[in-house]
Amino acid sequence: MRSRTFKRGRVVAAIAAVSVLPMLVSPAMASAGGDTAGTRTAPAAYSTDSYLASRTDNGRKSTITVYSPSMGRDIPLEVILPADTSEPRPTLYLLNGAGGGEDRATWQRQTDVMDFFNDKNVNVVTPIEGAFSYYTDWVNEDPALGVQKWQTFLTQELPPVIDAEFNTNKVQSISAISMTATSVLNLAIAAPGLYKSVGAYSGCAETSTPVGQSSIELVVGMRGDADVTNMWGPLDGQGWIDNDPVVNAEKLRGTELYISTGSGLPGPHDTLANEAVDGQVGVLANQIIVGGIIEAAVNYCTHNLAYRLNELQIPATFDFKPTGTHSWGYWQDDLHNSWPMIANSMGV
Repeated sequence: MRSRTFKRGRVVAAIAAVSVLPMLVSPAMASAGGDTAGTRTAPAAYSTDSYLASRTDNGRKSTITVYSPSMGRDIPLEVILPADTSEPRPTLYLLNGAGGGEDRATWQRQTDVMDFFNDKNVNVVTPIEGAFSYYTDWVNEDPALGVQKWQTFLTQELPPVIDAEFNTNKVQSISAISMTATSVLNLAIAAPGLYKSVGAYSGCAETSTPVGQSSIELVVGMRGDADVTNMWGPLDGQGWIDNDPVVNAEKLRGTELYISTGSGLPGPHDTLANEAVDGQVGVLANQIIVGGIIEAAVNYCTHNLAYRLNELQIPATFDFKPTGTHSWGYWQDDLHNSWPMIANSMGV
């Protein structure tokens, strides 16, 4: 078996340690201000080689595949359509977490997303592939995960296909949870001006620090059985710095931001009455203990991002909840709470 880049003990210890680390900023710093006029740049050029490979409609939901030239394969996606499709509309790219939609931990299985968007004039597009990839462009093909060029796909290859197929007005935003809440910040950094707004729920915004890299190893190395150095190169290399949202926060200027995290302490969704827990003591214990530790790490990273944006006078909305674990009930709340800002940014 291939040797690990990290040791399991380091990963768990590093993430658990943040629950006792002091925060670098206070909640009062959570909302930063500043003038962003004239700072936006044009989106990256779209690819003309991607194309719609298939489409199946089932009421308000379409299942499609889009050919990705950079990855050399068809990528499956789900699209939620509005009740009224007569007028051009914006698109919200809504990413699943670490499982990439390949497991049951998805927006459509775990939340009210279908009902929530029933009366909203927007397309909602979700890839259902990309587990443990961080939805980024990997520098090397990985023996476990293969070729991963998600940044190219999401920012260049996919949008023109969605625009052509689903009657859009070419306005878009993006939101995500957990693993991909890091990804959406980097996607916005990589393609300034492409997204009107970003919603990042319970993601660690650091990639070049021990806590950030340990979080990535937990997902990519331990769960995905992949070599994390195939993602952005050596851990002490420039690739990890180039993909660190805190380091590159200046490139978020001009994009509207909604960033949320719980504290890791049990909250209103951490009960046996929670529908997702279904009265199962073991499920609840895992959500409180494991989900609490992960969310405490996320909280730490998020405070560091808030500090950096405040330092740069880049406006952002931060929701630091006093309780809450790393679980779906809170992410459904986050989507609901962030929607007014996201909708306003897209003119919905």
